[in-house]
Amino acid sequence: MAASDSNTKRFDALIFIGRFQPPHRGHIDVLQRALRQADRVCILIGSTDKPRTVKDPFSFDERREMISSVLSEADRARVLIAPVQDSTYNDGDWVRWVQDAVAALLGDTSGRKIGLIGHEKDASSYYLRMFPQWSLVDVDATEDISATEIREQLFAERSNSFVSWAVPAPVRDWLDAFRVKPEFAQLAAEFEFIASYKKAWAAAPYPVTFVTVDAVVVHSGHVLLIRRRAEPGRGLWALPGGFIEQGERLEAACLRELREETGLKLPEPVLRGSLKDMHVFDHPHRSQRGRTITHAFLFHMPTGELPRVKGSDDADKAKWVPLNVFAQMRNVMFEDHFDITYYFLGKL
Repeated sequence: MAASDSNTKRFDALIFIGRFQPPHRGHIDVLQRALRQADRVCILIGSTDKPRTVKDPFSFDERREMISSVLSEADRARVLIAPVQDSTYNDGDWVRWVQDAVAALLGDTSGRKIGLIGHEKDASSYYLRMFPQWSLVDVDATEDISATEIREQLFAERSNSFVSWAVPAPVRDWLDAFRVKPEFAQLAAEFEFIASYKKAWAAAPYPVTFVTVDAVVVHSGHVLLIRRRAEPGRGLWALPGGFIEQGERLEAACLRELREETGLKLPEPVLRGSLKDMHVFDHPHRSQRGRTITHAFLFHMPTGELPRVKGSDDADKAKWVPLNVFAQMRNVMFEDHFDITYYFLGKL
C-alpha cells in the first residue's frame, strides 16, 4: 500500500472495528480505502479478552502481527492498533471501551474530523450506528468472504485453496506456521466435537434450541466455579450448570447440576433460602454448539465459612474464587459465563 498525499484526505482519522479472526482480503480492502481517505487509521481489534476457541482462535498480539504483515513500512506509521474487549450483555460498557481506546490512540480529538468505516453486512453490524459523534463511512464489500468459513476450512484441515485465496499471502504464511503448533491441535479437536454435535441434531425437522441452567453462587466474597473436563471449552472455568432433563423444573435442574458438578453439601432449604435472583441469557451466538438459552440463578450467602467443594461429573475441579481474582479471569472463562456472573455481581 502506498501512502497518498495528505492534502486529499477527508478525515484526520478513521476508526475500523473488527474481530479479524483472521484478517482476510475483505478487511484489507476496507483498510486500503481508509488509508486513502484519512491521515491515520485506528484499528480496534475486538474480542481481545476471550480464551482461545474455534470462534476466537487468535490472540490480540497474533492478529496485530497478521495485520502488520500486510502493511508497507510507510503505512505502518499511519495505522494505530489497539485491543477492545467484549461485553455481551452491556452495549454501554462496550461503547465506553471503544471511546477509551480511541482516546488512548489519538488523544484529544476536539476539532478533528473523525470517522467510522465499515460494511453493514448483517445484524451484527448494528454497532456502526452506536457512535453518532463520528461520521459513518459505509463501504460496500468487494469480496464475499466469511471469516467463519475460513476458520471452518482451517480447522477441518480441508484443502486450503479457499483459505489461500481468502487471505493475503503473509497471513497465509502465518496460518501455515500456526498449523504445526499444539494450540492448533486442540482447536481442531474442539472443531471436530462441535461439528459432530451439530450433525447429531441435523435431522431434526426444525432448528433446535437447547435450554440450560447455570448457578452463580456467591459466598463471603467468593464465587463458585468449575473447570471443564471435556470439549467444548476443555480446561476453561465455568459456572456449575448444564442441560435440563425431561419433566424437570428449571430451579430443580439448577440445584441438581450444582450438586453434581461441585459436590456442594449445603441442605436444599439453605440453598433455596439463599436464592436471590434469576435471569435469562439468550444471545443468539452465546454457544458454539447451537442456539442455547440459559436460565441463571443467583445464590447469595453474605457471610460464613466456605463449604467444601470437589469437582465431579463434567468438572475436573471446583473451587471458591475471590471476587477480586475473578475480575481478572475473563480470558479463561467459558462462553459468556464471565458476563453472566458480572451481571449478577452488579446487583449485589
